[in-house]
This record gives sequence, C-alpha cells and structure tokens, in this order.
Amino acid sequence: MYKTPCSRLTGVWKCLLRDGLLGVSVQQRLIANASRSHMSVRSLIQLCRKHQTEWITFQHFCFLKRQYVKSSSGLCQRAGPKQEPVASVLDDRDDSVVSQVQQIPALKPEPGTAVPSCDQAEPEAARAARLEARQWKELKVEYSDLPGIYARLSKIKLTALVVTTAAAGFAMAPVPFDPVTFLMASVGTCLSSCTANSINQYFEVPFDSNMNRTKNRPLVRGQISPLHAVSFALACGIPGVTLLTLGVNPLTGFLGALNIFLYTCCYTPLKRLSIANTWVGAVVGAIPPVMGWTAATGSLDPGALLLGAFLFSWQFPHFNALSWNLREDYSRGGYRMMSVTHPSLCKRVALRHSVGLIGLSALGPVLDVTTWTFPLVSLPINLYISYLAFRFYHNGDRQNARKLFFCSLWHLPMLLLLALTCKKRHVPQDEAAVAPSTPSLAL
Repeated sequence: MYKTPCSRLTGVWKCLLRDGLLGVSVQQRLIANASRSHMSVRSLIQLCRKHQTEWITFQHFCFLKRQYVKSSSGLCQRAGPKQEPVASVLDDRDDSVVSQVQQIPALKPEPGTAVPSCDQAEPEAARAARLEARQWKELKVEYSDLPGIYARLSKIKLTALVVTTAAAGFAMAPVPFDPVTFLMASVGTCLSSCTANSINQYFEVPFDSNMNRTKNRPLVRGQISPLHAVSFALACGIPGVTLLTLGVNPLTGFLGALNIFLYTCCYTPLKRLSIANTWVGAVVGAIPPVMGWTAATGSLDPGALLLGAFLFSWQFPHFNALSWNLREDYSRGGYRMMSVTHPSLCKRVALRHSVGLIGLSALGPVLDVTTWTFPLVSLPINLYISYLAFRFYHNGDRQNARKLFFCSLWHLPMLLLLALTCKKRHVPQDEAAVAPSTPSLAL
C-alpha cells in the first residue's frame, strides 16, 4: 500500500458508506476521525482492526489487499505482476557437457536370429482384436448354457448335501421304507434348496462382486438378469413346497417353507449385521434331516431332533475352518463372521461343537435310535475331528484350518453311514403279537 492522504480516499469511503458495507458504529467512528485530522491509510487500517467484531463480514473487504496507485484521473487498481515461468533445467544445460557423453554402440544381433523392428507397425486385424477384447460387451448366453447357469445359481453342491442329509433322516426313521414318498421328499427338498440359494444370490450381488470366491457367479457376471433369477426361484419354490405339503405331509411342507424363510430373510441379512448369522445358518442346515424323518413318520420325534443336532454341531467346525482362510474375502464383502470380528471365539466354538459330537453320539442308544455299538464305532472319527479342532484352537493358522475343513468333508458322511448301519430295528406291534403264538400253533 502507498501512503496517501485520507482526503484522496474520500470517494472510496463514500462508496463504502453508500453500499452499507460497514457497521453503523464503525461508520460514525471513521467519519469523526476522518474529519478531525488527516490520517494515513495505515492508521485507518489499524482503527478497523481494533473493531473487527463490528464488521458485517470481512469477505467484502478483500479488495483492500490489492495495490492502489495514483494516476491523473484518480485511483485505479493495478493487477499483480505475473510470475515468469521457471526456466527448465534442460533449457540451461551446457552443450559442452552433452557433447562429452559417449553414445552406446548398437548391439549386433547374432547370425540366424530374427530381431523385431521397433518401427514395424502392428497389423490392423491384431490391433482391432486387441481393442475389442478390452471393451465391455454384453454376454450372450445360449440355451445350452442355461443348465450350467442354473446349477451355479442353485449351488448344486450345497443342494446335493442338503438332499443327502434329508435322505439320511428318511432312512433313519423307524418305519418301513416307502420309495414313492422318498422320491417326492427328495425332489421337494431339492427344489426348496434351489429356491433358497437363488434368492440368496439375488440379494448378495453387490457383495459377491467384491469377493474372489463369488465374483464369477451368474448374477455377478450378468449372465442372466435378476428377473430371470427370481423367476427360476419361484419356478422351483412353489412346486417344491407344494410337493412336500400335498405329496408327503403338511409338517414336512411347513419345515421346507420355514427353511426357505430362515435362509433368505434371516440368515442372508444377518451376515452383514451380526455374528449370530452362523447360529441361524446352523439351524437352516439342521432342518433337512428333520424333514426326512418327518417325511417318513409324519411326526417330530426325539430321533429327528438328534439328527438335527448332529448337523447343527457339525457345521461349526466345518464352516469356521472354511471361513478362517476366507477372512480377507469376507472383509471385502462386508460380512460379519466370527473369523473376522471374533477370531478367538471362532476357534473356541469349533472345538466346543467338535467335542459335542461325542456326547451326541452317546445319545443315540439312549433315545432308542441306534444300538450301543454306534457310540463305540463313531468314537475314533469323533476323536480325530476333535483333535484337529484342538490344534486349530491352539494354533489358528491356515494349515490347521485347512486340515479341519477337509476332515469335516468326510466326517459327516461317515457319521451318518455308521448311524445307519447301527440303526435299531423296530418290530411292528402286529408282528410282535403274532411271533409268540407261532410255536404254540405248531405244537
């Protein structure tokens, strides 16, 4: 700022007063001081700084930072000079230094070897193919691809496990084997499982796209539309529940509909809210053998609950060991699993339920479902999975988790097979009444 008498800035201050940019008290004080004596601009600025709280806003006085110069017509603003561009280091280089740099001699190719030329242009066809491969394009699905897409949409391996456990529950029931009822129960259970898995993938498309394990699912890749997936789920769910209700019995149909509801409306949203989703998912996995038992007997007996307890406890060492090596994926997907948020609890629960399988096996003969041979023949495999669960609990690394997971894959079929071989044979009451009278008639 240049020092100029205050009388020369009278026009500027009148503009400020007319526009109302100053507070009333500050205006009166400035007018009184200006008329009383000739003050410099620096004195006026100091006076304004003492009463900054009375300004309407400080933003209106940004023009005070500019420079003012005197001209013949009055005051005018002068813009700040532009900074000259900084000279590049390469522009100031010394040609003598550059001349001292020795050039690297070109390498001579060996005879018989073809050296590609850098100036050789890429063929137009290869360039077009390379650019086309990098472009986003819509996937074209043929009708022949639909069975495979439906298999991945319904998680065919998980559905096969569900049907197998339901068949084991049907075979363990203390009633004569009915092949027609068994077939209808298996088909209805398969369709219900396909429905639950399809709706689960429909809801989890944004989260599956962030996980390496699920990023190639049909809905994530856009192989089918969401409407197509929902239509497939309805086409499986309605006939499946109807077949279980009318073809088998209403109790089995109710359990099938309940399982679909628990998996889609409880387990799926809980995966991103609480670690309680693991327990809800264990209940979902425990219902299929109960459905098989009720399909054969039409009632909910203690034996059905025992088979459901087997599946409930087995799922904790199985899933906790699986999720331990997928913690990064679950974190990216936003899923709240025990292995991510409560790692110590994850290992402890796996060990607890592995040991619990030994006690559940001992309940088989107590509940009159198996003979007393079953707890003995199933003890080695139960001890082995408990031992692996203890190692996983003691040292929770990827190797121990992998061993526990692969052990659980053959442990469940072996346990159900041993229970089936040790199944207690129930003699019907009419045959039991006829059996004692047969020797007397022969005599």
